[in-house]
Amino acid sequence: MAKLLMGKEVSARIKAELKTEVDKLKEKGIVPGLAVIIVGEDPASQVYVRNKERACEECGIYSEKYALPEETTQEELLELINTLNNKTSISGILVQLPVPKHIDEKTIINAIAPNKDVDAFHPVNVGKIMVGNYDFMPCTPAGVMELIKESGVEVSGKECVVVGRSNIVGKPQAMLLLHQNGTVTICHSRTKNLAEKTKNADILVAAVGIPNFIKGDMIKEGAVVIDVGINRLENKKLCGDVEFETAEKVAGAITPVPGGVGPMTVAMLMKNTVKAAIINKSK
Repeated sequence: MAKLLMGKEVSARIKAELKTEVDKLKEKGIVPGLAVIIVGEDPASQVYVRNKERACEECGIYSEKYALPEETTQEELLELINTLNNKTSISGILVQLPVPKHIDEKTIINAIAPNKDVDAFHPVNVGKIMVGNYDFMPCTPAGVMELIKESGVEVSGKECVVVGRSNIVGKPQAMLLLHQNGTVTICHSRTKNLAEKTKNADILVAAVGIPNFIKGDMIKEGAVVIDVGINRLENKKLCGDVEFETAEKVAGAITPVPGGVGPMTVAMLMKNTVKAAIINKSK
């Protein structure tokens, strides 16, 4: 039976460590602050924002929430970001994606000051991840790295396969594995003979956004399987990109959905916010 990698437990430990660090920073007059902006009424986004607010409370991080109506213009949003870029009590800024269609996501990401971009989506931070000289790691890939560490498997020298090539997970994930000396293959929904590639993986990260896409017979015996996917089926049940029932029988370690990668993403956002506070204080 595979070892279950419980993100819930690992993230609780990380948040407890951060709370101690934040308390020490406050003694030195450094108070980490996170501003979260949400535009519109997307129910999933509202859940994510609530989770982030709760995590800030747990870690002792000051937080501000800006819930803007759906019809907010791009100019108004850019104005708010500009205000927050210059606000000393705010160390990190996060715009909850997706934004409404009349707002250009790229323009919004580019408007956030790189030293306050705790999602690590700004081109400057993406470039830093590419060369391996980064301040912030994107939250989900960073959470995945923590869960791999939790599995007890060393990345160095291992065959690592990432299924998915998004800018938010797939690409940065491949870079982080590469920086730890993994041999990395990036696959996606159009990869030919996908099972051949995934079966070769000592570490398999599934982030393709297709429910139950990776079956047990596509996994190498004893592999570490990290499932980034979160999909809602017609019966309203949540599932990942990995078919858990069949995968669990083959894998050496595996993340459940929910309760695996999800909580780690939020914990890493908190970590980035604390780091931003330290970086911005020294400027």
